[in-house]
Amino acid sequence: MPHAHISRLLDTANQIILGKKHALKLALTCLIARGHLLIEDVPGVGKTTLAHVLAQAMGLHFQRIQFTSDLLPADIIGVSIFDRENSAFRFAPGPIFAQLILADEVNRATPKTQSALLEAMEEQQVTADGQTHPLPDPFFVIATQNPANQIGTFPLPESQLDRFLMRIHIGYPDRSAERALLMGEDRRALLERLEPVIRPEDLLLLQQAAHSITISEALVDYVQNLVSHTRRDAGFSGGLSPRAGLGLLAAARAWCLIDGRDHVLPEDIQAVFPHIAGHRLHLAGDGRAASQDSIERLMREVSVR
Repeated sequence: MPHAHISRLLDTANQIILGKKHALKLALTCLIARGHLLIEDVPGVGKTTLAHVLAQAMGLHFQRIQFTSDLLPADIIGVSIFDRENSAFRFAPGPIFAQLILADEVNRATPKTQSALLEAMEEQQVTADGQTHPLPDPFFVIATQNPANQIGTFPLPESQLDRFLMRIHIGYPDRSAERALLMGEDRRALLERLEPVIRPEDLLLLQQAAHSITISEALVDYVQNLVSHTRRDAGFSGGLSPRAGLGLLAAARAWCLIDGRDHVLPEDIQAVFPHIAGHRLHLAGDGRAASQDSIERLMREVSVR
C-alpha cells in the first residue's frame, strides 16, 4: 500500500512538473522524512508550482506567504485582537496555521522576520503574547530562495538553514520537457483541476512506514563517520550538527521506502547526503556554501565498511 500511494503521487506530480523526476523524488523524500524543504534556484523554473502540486496531491491545507522586506513576524504568526464583547484579547491565527506553508522568496525578508519560522519549524508550535499555540499535523515548510547574489536578498542565518532538512535545486528543463511545457496546457489550469490522490492521514502512514525501515549498525557507523569527517575536514569552517545526522538517517529511510525496499543501502545515504550537507557546510576562509565538488570529495574520503 505505501508504494501504491507513492507511485500515484509521483505520477501525478510528474504530469505537471515536467522533466524533473529526481527533484520531485527528493522533495517527497523530505516530506516523508518529516523535514522542511529549501528550494534554491533562479525565478521561473517551477519552485512555487512544485509546492502547490505536492500540497494539492496530498490534500493538505496550503498557505502561501510572500516574503518581502516589509513583512513582519506578526504577519506570519498572527496577532492578538481586542474583543469588545468579551472585554478580552483573542488570538487571530496567521497564515502559518496550515499543513503546508510555502515561504516564497524567504531570503527577501529581514532576519527578524525569517526568525519567526524558527519555533514553528523546530517544535511545531508558535508562541504569541506568552501563549503557545500548536500547529497542525502534518506540518511542513517549503521555502523558496533566490540566489544570494540577486539584489534585495538577506542571507539565511545558519540556525535557520539547519532547520531545513534538505535543499534542492530544480534547474532549467531539458529541451524535450521545455518543448512540452511551451506547447502544453497552462500549468495553473492543470493545478486548478488537480484532485488529491492521497489524504493527509495516508501521508502520516507513509511517515510511520519510513520510520520503521531497517538500518544496520554498520550503516549507522557510516553516517557517523560522514558527520564526524565534516568536523575534522580543514576545508570546511564547521561540521554537521547532530540534527543533520538524524536528518540523514530519516531521509535515507524515506528514499529507501520510495524505492520499495525495507532496508537501507549505502546508496540511499549517498543519494540524499549532498542535499542535507550542501546548505549546512561552508568553505573555510571565504564562508561560501560548500560546492558539489567538495561534497563529492568528502563522500569519496569516507569509505563504507
